[in-house]
Amino acid sequence: MQETYDAIVVGGGSAGLPTALFLAGEGLKTLVIESRPSCGQGENKAAIGGVRATHSDAAKILLCLDSLKTFSGWRESYGDDLGWKKGGYCFPVYREQDERVLTGILPLQKKFGLDIDWVGPDRIRELVPGIAPEDLRGGTFSPGDGQVSPLLASAAFHRQARRRGVSFRFLETCKRIEVENGKTCGVETDRGRYAAPVVVIASGSQAREVGRMAGVEVPVIPDSHEGGITAPMEEFLGPLVVDLRPGPEGKTANFYFGQNHVGAVIFCYTPSVKFTGTDRRSTSEFMPVLASRMTALLPRMKNALIRRVWRGCYPMTPDGVPIVGPVKALPGLWLAAGMCGQGFMLGPGVGRNLAHWIASGKPFIAPEALESLRFEREFGASKEALK
Repeated sequence: MQETYDAIVVGGGSAGLPTALFLAGEGLKTLVIESRPSCGQGENKAAIGGVRATHSDAAKILLCLDSLKTFSGWRESYGDDLGWKKGGYCFPVYREQDERVLTGILPLQKKFGLDIDWVGPDRIRELVPGIAPEDLRGGTFSPGDGQVSPLLASAAFHRQARRRGVSFRFLETCKRIEVENGKTCGVETDRGRYAAPVVVIASGSQAREVGRMAGVEVPVIPDSHEGGITAPMEEFLGPLVVDLRPGPEGKTANFYFGQNHVGAVIFCYTPSVKFTGTDRRSTSEFMPVLASRMTALLPRMKNALIRRVWRGCYPMTPDGVPIVGPVKALPGLWLAAGMCGQGFMLGPGVGRNLAHWIASGKPFIAPEALESLRFEREFGASKEALK
């Protein structure tokens, strides 16, 4: 007999798990289909865990403020430890052009409720002890941002979703999204068929392939990035730090790092040349390049012991902005796709808004604020100044 649900979520990762949890909270009988053996085993576990509302897009600011409420209040609401650390985000500035960008978007950030300000070089040196002082102009600091353990978070979201009745089908691969009379009506996997009037594609790097199963072209192309983590050390760093400057070696755009709740420093950089595709093998150049950038900005890190490195994917859209909401041409099909490397921080906000939108017909956030995220938009040049 074909099993019937109110909603099916394809993907059990950064966006799919929160969406399923909140759909259940809205009273919907929900199924998650995940091709991997457990939740959070795709891009989620490659995230470095930073959660910031410090963006230049109104929808992303609002969604991440929502995520921050979920993460920071999780222990009180659900009892689980997510490794939450409220240390803020700091963008130190050494170049006039970066100062212009950051101060230029402050009014928009403040308009949408972000607690952020420009601070002078003395304050930056307090926030980031040992930071290179030469040419330091100041920077921005948003104290409400923070860090979470992606591994602890995915386990907790899965546990709480199951407690609320969400069903999970692991090691099942979506083969077809079923459509009848112009509407979504369910999913066929390699193991069975499941009926539902609502299907949410939250499948990270596979969003394009899954969308094609419904005859919808979801413009998501992944590219891969590397990250790493040190052994724990005595706590010295509160915020997660983002250096917007390109690297002198020509291989990196920005780079960022933070010290997590157990004292380990976790780090990543954005390569100047994209590595398109899903190759997750680590490269030999990552650590030498990262070490050069890290020690130039923060010399005290020169003796840090590196515990491990890894590689994950950023599911990118043509304009660098996620796709969140319904597909108007195919009623019942919803997208939480193309998170552009920010799925972990966006996930709870996206999931809560999608769930409420699906259940009630409207998101918590005003629909006009989500205009930049709609599937039917004209995809142009990137609009995210802090990518």
